[in-house]
Amino acid sequence: MPRRPCGDRPAAGLPSATGPAMLIAARALLGIAGATLMPSTMALIRDMFPDPQRMGLAIGVWFSCFMGGMTLGPLVGGLLLEHFWWGSVFLLGVPFMVLLLVVGPLLLPEFAPERPEHPIDLLSVALSLAAILPVIYGLKTLARDGWQPVAFMAIAAGLAIGVLFVRRQHTLAEPLLDLRLFANRTFSTALLIGLGGGVVMARLSLLSTLYLQNVAGLSPLSTGMWLIPQNVAMAAGSLLAPVLARKLPAATVTALGLTLAGLGLLVVTQVTPGSHGLLVAALVLASAGISFPMALTMNLMLAAAPPHKAGSAASVSETSGELGIAVGIATLGSLGTVVYRSVLAADLPARTPAETAETATSSLTGALSVAGEIPGLLDAARGAFTSGLNVVGAVGAVIFLALALTAAITLRTPGVTREPVLEESSA
Repeated sequence: MPRRPCGDRPAAGLPSATGPAMLIAARALLGIAGATLMPSTMALIRDMFPDPQRMGLAIGVWFSCFMGGMTLGPLVGGLLLEHFWWGSVFLLGVPFMVLLLVVGPLLLPEFAPERPEHPIDLLSVALSLAAILPVIYGLKTLARDGWQPVAFMAIAAGLAIGVLFVRRQHTLAEPLLDLRLFANRTFSTALLIGLGGGVVMARLSLLSTLYLQNVAGLSPLSTGMWLIPQNVAMAAGSLLAPVLARKLPAATVTALGLTLAGLGLLVVTQVTPGSHGLLVAALVLASAGISFPMALTMNLMLAAAPPHKAGSAASVSETSGELGIAVGIATLGSLGTVVYRSVLAADLPARTPAETAETATSSLTGALSVAGEIPGLLDAARGAFTSGLNVVGAVGAVIFLALALTAAITLRTPGVTREPVLEESSA
């Protein structure tokens, strides 16, 4: 199967979306197309750089380029939102994808598979979605509405379908998810770190953006500029991590980065409605720290898998990260919402009408829309939102420090090179 990335072609349809359903459908197509980029590019890196140290440096450069786009994206997107309609931000990727489609076939090498390709097992795809989505829905419902029977039923149904998915993978000659990859301790630990990083950083990034815009009152363009330092720190850290790994064990560098990220999250717990500079400093610290494991764990996973399984290993890594993002939004996001609602409900100004109170406690955006009606409501809503951010920071710090301890214990093996998970003859 060709390993050249296919790009994000559905992005062109997003600006013309006429309703939520069309926008969601276009975003789903964009996600499917975008999901092919990381496995294909990681598989190319694995084939082009078999030496672990060079592969680690190549992954660091790859990640730095990714963060360069993350740095420029908010700036250009904010500039577009200042002058054009909301759909214009989705046009950013179109020129790059057109360029990729033109020069990719000319510059990117092609590696033929070592054995005949098998068609994708569509039933496994359906089972994986049917397992993940109910669990995410159940977790989000529990965080939002408390102990509801429908939430437990959804989680139980998802787990049951997950068991069916695992059983099917054991029966397939070419499974959608090769479960033998998880037999390697290095691979499993790296995957866990990616999952935890996605859980924490996804929600922290979203809450931080909302804080800068709705609590600090910054414009989209100004918000993008305030977020530049964290992206620069992450890009620099992704280049520094492979260099440090040449002198220190990968476990030490990974644990050091996670500890640094945990300290950044502890700083988030001290943020107040008027200290967005402190929040940015915390984001820089957390982003610089998380860049260490993000740069190294992919190298560890690719080194732990045989060459012909590089694409599969990268796919599992991306799935773990994306699942972490979904879980983070469903759990930590809902936790922040619960804290916001409970704190604001206790701090509402006296004689606030019930309808206004309901709108204000629904979200910070809702509170901003009715803040002019009740004196003191705006400050109360901003304080409640910041309290939610503080709690998410505390939970994230615990997760990162626990992952640091896990990395220090389970990744303690000499050097970066790992034995392949699968022997060539066993695949």
